[in-house]
Amino acid sequence: MKRLPLALVLAALWFGGATAKDLDGTWLRDDGNARVRIAPCGDKICATNLWIGDTSKGEAAGDKLVMTLARQPDGTFSGNAYDPKRDWTYSMTITATPGALTTRGCIVGRLICRDVNWKAVE
Repeated sequence: MKRLPLALVLAALWFGGATAKDLDGTWLRDDGNARVRIAPCGDKICATNLWIGDTSKGEAAGDKLVMTLARQPDGTFSGNAYDPKRDWTYSMTITATPGALTTRGCIVGRLICRDVNWKAVE
């Protein structure tokens, strides 16, 4: 399967029903190849790449994902994420547990999706 950009898999965080305090933090991707900072940006949540180990896919430090998500009845968060560098909008679903996130980013009408696990950085 084609590797999707970090921004797609990031979704790294939820909004709507959650507070900025709940989302604020630094997260490490499960493969150890990316570190992101999640913080409020206006009325949305932004995930910004702090460090990328393998830049061959075009990802770089400073790349940002702008998310608008809402809490769902099952406790997940879903909505959209916008990648301004690529001018792409993704469908996002995030499952959060204490100290961890699983993000699911989809494109092409949810036909191409990828799940990524993240852990909070102390």
